[in-house]
Amino acid sequence: MSHRPSPPGFWAALRFWAWLGCVSFGGPAGQIALMHAELVERRRWISERRFLHALNYCMLLPGPEAQQLATYLGWLMHRTAGGIAAGLLFVLPSLVLLIGLSWLYMAHGQHPLVAGLFDGLKPAVLALVIQAAQRLGQRVLDRPLHWLIAGAALLAVGGLNLPFPLVVAAAALAGHLLGRAPAAAAPAAPAPAAATAWLDDDSPPPAHARFSRRRLLTVLLAGGVLWGLSWGALQLWAAPVVAQMAGFFTRAALVTFGGAYAVLPYVFQGAVAQQHWLSAAQMMDGLALGETTPGPLIMVVAFVGFAGGWNHAALGPAALAAGGLAGALVATWFTFLPSFVFILAGGPLIESTQRMPRLAAALSAVTAAAVGVILSLALLFAAQVLWPGGMFRPGAALLAAAATLALLRWRVGVLPLLAVCGGLGIATRLLA
Repeated sequence: MSHRPSPPGFWAALRFWAWLGCVSFGGPAGQIALMHAELVERRRWISERRFLHALNYCMLLPGPEAQQLATYLGWLMHRTAGGIAAGLLFVLPSLVLLIGLSWLYMAHGQHPLVAGLFDGLKPAVLALVIQAAQRLGQRVLDRPLHWLIAGAALLAVGGLNLPFPLVVAAAALAGHLLGRAPAAAAPAAPAPAAATAWLDDDSPPPAHARFSRRRLLTVLLAGGVLWGLSWGALQLWAAPVVAQMAGFFTRAALVTFGGAYAVLPYVFQGAVAQQHWLSAAQMMDGLALGETTPGPLIMVVAFVGFAGGWNHAALGPAALAAGGLAGALVATWFTFLPSFVFILAGGPLIESTQRMPRLAAALSAVTAAAVGVILSLALLFAAQVLWPGGMFRPGAALLAAAATLALLRWRVGVLPLLAVCGGLGIATRLLA
């Protein structure tokens, strides 16, 4: 058996989280796989079982599971400062890139090359949404009740246009009353010569990871104060459109069970259909931009905030970019603040609590509902991509079908797919 690695210093961990934030393409699955390869296999900072235990908790939470996992592991290794640093660095590169790309899109989106790029990216995004529904469905639709819940969620959101939080609450209640907890997956048996990790299976929890009611209340109070002060300041001094974003994106952060694709219909309902912060076409283009940047896909909320601040001239017609920046920062802050509170408050409890069967039964039903919600998103996007303005676009349909086949059959990576589709869109525009 290998010797136990030396404890990683805070600055060594900080460099790792900064690097991870810059290279974490490929969605949650790719980001979690990269963290596992680096932290468990190569650096041996944490054991396989501890990694999976942290992942299971993050999968139960609303919010971006990969970002929450980074926050949890950073907290486990280096206390609250390590968790905050890991979580921030996981999203910061994506935020900077998206703000720059959002400005480019809003200021120069009508240029033929930019328009052609999005012509090609939109069918690829539709294919990615279909792939997300297929992957999640394979994992969670393991019993008739879950199939029924997924179908009901598709009808409720896609057909009846019911509010997303209502669908989540109904699914959780159905799972609690009618379902049972999914069988706990046994941890993978270690190989005979498994390498010892710094935080190994037999390592006692660090002092800061031991549950304390006082610490729990302190974290909850600090999170509530931060939210309340920032929300109150916006209500007093910010433009109305930016102030409205605070409450909206907080609600969005609390109903994102099933990942970013599952919450996008809720964002679409609120930001496009109700608040009119941006158009449906702009929402599609923003999702395409989100797919091309590292970090969690839910960072598309930064684009939504930027577009809302720009379109409504939040800081005046002479400062459109500044208004967009304000919207992007507000959307990001209120989307991710709950995730930090969930991890820093709940981490010690999870370190001491191995099973939550009633909670798991309810949340497995919510995840099943997320499959139906994602399918409703696919139908919504299909209408925007294939029938814009009521006119069918056979070229877009052919490209979407080819992209879907490439993802599901040939396992093509996300970045190569986006590059090819974007190039085809530009070429089509230039040749038209």
